[in-house]
Amino acid sequence: MKVLIVGSGGREHAIAASVAKSPKVDKIFCAPGNAGIGQIAECVPIGAMEFDKLTAFAKEQAVDFTIIGMDDPLVGGIVDAFEAEGLKVFGPRKNAAILEGSKAFSKDLMKKYQIPTAAYENFDDAKQALAYLEQANFPIVLKADGLALGKGVLICHTLEEAKKGVQSIMLDKQFGTAGNRMVIEEFMTGREVSVLSFVDGKTIKTMTSAQDHKRAMDGDQGLNTGGMGTFSPSPFYTQEVDDFCKKYIYQATVDAMAAEGRPFQGIIFFGLMLTSNGPKVLEYNARFGDPEAQVVLPRMKNDIIEVMEACVEGTLDQVDLQFEDNAAVCVVLASDGYPVKYEKGMEIKGLEQFEGKEGYYCFHAGTKLDETGRFVTNGGRVLGITAKGATLKEARANAYQAAEWVTFDNKYMRHDIGKAIDEV
Repeated sequence: MKVLIVGSGGREHAIAASVAKSPKVDKIFCAPGNAGIGQIAECVPIGAMEFDKLTAFAKEQAVDFTIIGMDDPLVGGIVDAFEAEGLKVFGPRKNAAILEGSKAFSKDLMKKYQIPTAAYENFDDAKQALAYLEQANFPIVLKADGLALGKGVLICHTLEEAKKGVQSIMLDKQFGTAGNRMVIEEFMTGREVSVLSFVDGKTIKTMTSAQDHKRAMDGDQGLNTGGMGTFSPSPFYTQEVDDFCKKYIYQATVDAMAAEGRPFQGIIFFGLMLTSNGPKVLEYNARFGDPEAQVVLPRMKNDIIEVMEACVEGTLDQVDLQFEDNAAVCVVLASDGYPVKYEKGMEIKGLEQFEGKEGYYCFHAGTKLDETGRFVTNGGRVLGITAKGATLKEARANAYQAAEWVTFDNKYMRHDIGKAIDEV
């Protein structure tokens, strides 16, 4: 079969690598893709938001199955556009992708269906938000309602910080229209855990757990980024936590969306906080996390196409989802200065070191081929270096060893990805 993947980052490279392992697949396209994806798929110069061009391409090439990797096209209704053309596509429809597209919607859903989450209020008006903050307890969390590349969340420790945050989000529009509405939420403390899941509208099958590192610098310092690294599984995600989440969060979310007339088919990403009062939902995403996909998918035993087809066809209950009994760590190699200002076009050396090495992966995020055929940097997050190991400590050591194989000018990475596992 022919498969089209929509997206251009490390997540899409991880998806493409999994798709390439399926015996059902003999041709992969990726729009727009990147230099690394281009080694296993045919990259097509069509943007992820160009729905008409994408559907026309899928029909012209007789694509059998399309996988949407990114949040923007999902929230924008790309699945509806493909289905309207009679094309088979994996991902939630627009009315279900709102689970990620509007934080206010998701918070209201959790309140209505008693799904554990932080106390909150939604605001459309900056003056009302500022008045609310005058009476609030600190620290407190401000969230832009819409999509903001994983960066629209501000943790404010003082009233002064919070006022500046409202100014930045709602008035200065730092995150564009994503800040037209804002959620003000109580600050929760505890361990963060990410759990990805496959959903077919009624059945949910959770994947192995992971933990992302969002801050740019070691010790969780610096600005929020799209993710500087991750590890899987989380040692803090115990059987007790899993049992609680299955009872009060996972199926409850799927049932709530169905009850709202928004049946969800695709990936639900649960961002959880393990608080002293039990697990609570921090956020939902409507697609694979990035870089969570880079540590979760290499550990999945199933044929990804069979699982995704089951989600589309409503037969996920017949799938036995299985993961390897090992661990994986991903270290992101970024351009120095990310996420604010950085240079592009630096030659990347050492990629050939990954060839033929079992359990080591180099997922491309911001790369391209220059006119001479060299791999060069083309973004803030450049590569996701992933390695597996029998244990998390072994996987971490392997990942950092592999991160040294690759060099480019202004290469930057955190050195403490997965360090929390040393505390267990």
